[in-house]
Amino acid sequence: MKSSTVTSDGVRLAVYEQGDRSKPTVLLVHGYPDTHLMWSDVAARLAEDFHVVSYDTRGSGKTTKPSTLDGYRLEHLANDLMAVADAVSPNAPVHVLAHDWGSIQAWEAVTEPANADRIASYTSISGPCLDHIAHWTRRPSPKTVWQMLHSWYIGFFHLPVLPTLVWRFWLGRNWGRLLSVVDGVPRRPGHPAPTITKDGINGMSLYKANFRPVMRNPRERRTTVPVQVIHPERDRYVTAPLTQNLQKWAPKLWRRTIPASHWVAQSHPDVVARMATEFIRHVDGEPATRSLRRAEEGRHRAPFADQLVVVTGGGSGIGRATALAFAKQGAEVVVCDVNHDTAAETAALAGVKAHAYQVNVADEGAVAKFAADVAAAHGIPDVVVNNAGIGHAGALMDATTEEWQRVLDVNLWGVIHGCKSFGELMIAGGEGGHIVNVASAAAYLPTKLLGVYSTSKAAVFMLSDCLRAELAAAGVGVSTICPGIVNTNIAGTTTFSGVSAAEQTRRQEASTRAYRRRNFPPEKVAAEIVRAVRQRRAVVPVTIESKVARVTSRLFPSVLRGLAARF
Repeated sequence: MKSSTVTSDGVRLAVYEQGDRSKPTVLLVHGYPDTHLMWSDVAARLAEDFHVVSYDTRGSGKTTKPSTLDGYRLEHLANDLMAVADAVSPNAPVHVLAHDWGSIQAWEAVTEPANADRIASYTSISGPCLDHIAHWTRRPSPKTVWQMLHSWYIGFFHLPVLPTLVWRFWLGRNWGRLLSVVDGVPRRPGHPAPTITKDGINGMSLYKANFRPVMRNPRERRTTVPVQVIHPERDRYVTAPLTQNLQKWAPKLWRRTIPASHWVAQSHPDVVARMATEFIRHVDGEPATRSLRRAEEGRHRAPFADQLVVVTGGGSGIGRATALAFAKQGAEVVVCDVNHDTAAETAALAGVKAHAYQVNVADEGAVAKFAADVAAAHGIPDVVVNNAGIGHAGALMDATTEEWQRVLDVNLWGVIHGCKSFGELMIAGGEGGHIVNVASAAAYLPTKLLGVYSTSKAAVFMLSDCLRAELAAAGVGVSTICPGIVNTNIAGTTTFSGVSAAEQTRRQEASTRAYRRRNFPPEKVAAEIVRAVRQRRAVVPVTIESKVARVTSRLFPSVLRGLAARF
C-alpha cells in the first residue's frame, strides 16, 4: 500500500493506494467514527481488479482536523473527495464507494453538477443525502417518526460536554466490544482506544456543522451519475425508507439489500466487494448480472423475472408443475430429476430460460456437484424447491431395512443434501433466498398405512423448522409445503411392504384410481408454492384434508392418535 498526503481547504488528508494504477480507480470513503481501515477487507478484494484508494476524512485517523466547526461543512467534505480524486486519477473519472458519513459527504459531491464528468458511478451504503432527508421529513408519517427514533444519537451529539465525556471515559474504551456484541462486527486490532476516542470526539462536529442548516433549508440535489444504494436490512441507524423512492433525485438507480447490520463492509466484505464490482463493471460497459438487473429501479418486470429457481424431482407431477409456474412468472428455471428425459421435457415446456440435469438426490456427492454446476453455469439460485420424493405404504413391522433406507435416502436425505448444498451458496451470496421443502400432510397425520413415508415427511417438517431458524440471519426463508392427496404418478409408483408383486400392482392401480377420483391437480400445489415464496410463508397445508389434519393435529392431537389406532 502506498501512502501520501493531499491538501484540501487547509486540511492535510492521509491517502492510501493499492492495486494497479492503470485500472479503473475506486475511491473508498469511510464513515463515523471510522478511518480508512474500515475498508481493509473490501479494499483487499477490490484491489485484485481495480486501483483502490481510501483516505482518512477530516479529523479522523492521520488526517488533520479543521480549526473551526465550519470546516466540517458538507461543501468542504465534498471538496476533499474531489481533491483526492484529482490527485489519484487526474485523467479518468473515479468510482466512489462510501459508507455512513462517507456516503453523506459523497452525496454532496455526486449531486454537484460540476463533478458529473469526474465521478463514473456511486455506491452508497447506509448514508443518505441530508437534503433528501430534509425533504422527506417534511411529509410526516409513521416512517419518519420511526427513523427519528433510530436517530436519537444525533440529538445527543448536540448536547454540550456530556457526549465528549461519554466518548472519553467509556465509549472509546469499549467501542470494539460494542460493535461486536450489538452489530456482529469482527473485533480486530488497528483502531486503539485513544485513536477511536479522538475520532469519535472530532467526528461529532459533522453532526453539529450540518444537520441544523440543511434541515432548515434543504436544497434540490439531483445527479445524473449512476447510483447503487446498498441497504443492510438490520441497520439500527438508517431505516429502509431512507433508501427508497430516490429516483426523483437519482434517475439511474439500483437498490440492493444485504441481510446484515450497519457495519456491513466489515461483517460482509465479500458481498460488498462483489456488489461494487458488478455495478462498476456494468457502468463501464459489461452486461448486468442477474442480481444487478433485479436491483434496477423503474424496470417493469414479471414477479420472478431475473430470478433463478431450482426444482428437484421436476420431471413430473408437483415438480414439473412448480417449474412451469415459476417460468410463467418470469423465472429462469433449472430442473433436475433421476430421469433425464422427463427433466428435459419439463425444461422444453418451460421455455428458453430452462435447463435440465440428471441427478439422484439420494447421492450426496451428486447433489453437491449439481449445486456447483448450477452456480458456475447459471449463478446462485434465488429459490430452491426440494420436491423429489417417493411413496411407500404398509405396516411398519413389515418394512425391511432396505425399504426404510430407500425411502429415507430420497425423501429425507435428498432434502438434506439440497438444503445444505444450495443453502451454503445462498449464505455465501449474501442476498438471501428461499428454500422450499415439499413434505406432506402425512407429516402430522399418523396412520397405520404410511408409517415409513410419514416418518420421512415428519422429519422433513422438523428439518425445515430448524433450518428456518438457522437461516433467518442470512435472509434465507424456508417454506414447508404439505400436500394431501394430489393427482400425480406417485400412487402408481408407491411400493408396499409385505405383499407379493401381484398384490403390489393391484394396490398401485387401486391407489391411482382413488387419486384420480380426488382429482386435485399438481398445478394447484405449484401455485401454493409460488405464493409461499412471494409471501415468505412458513408452513403451507395444501388440499382440504391437509388443512383439516393440520388444525386437528394442533388442537386435538389425541383425536388423530385415536383414529390412527382404530382404522
